[in-house]
Amino acid sequence: MPAPKSPEFRRRALDLVAQGEPVAATARNLGISESCLRRWMAQDEIDRGDREGLTSAEKRELVELRRKNRVLETEIEILKRASAYFARENILPK
Repeated sequence: MPAPKSPEFRRRALDLVAQGEPVAATARNLGISESCLRRWMAQDEIDRGDREGLTSAEKRELVELRRKNRVLETEIEILKRASAYFARENILPK
């Protein structure tokens, strides 16, 4: 997978297309695929509010919340196992 392009690079590509440059030619000149540039264009429309969907900020927040959720679920599982282990150790024979 190629390295992600910088926000400045993306903005420049979107500006070139907005100025009337053909999408295919712009993508070829910048060394990216046409589909990649079209995805950037669609995301830009969403970010501006011209199209329905999750904005870039919402996507970043969703990724971060899912990451935190995974960590919390792991911590809960560890605590459950630890409490079960210590509960077994504290049982005294009759």
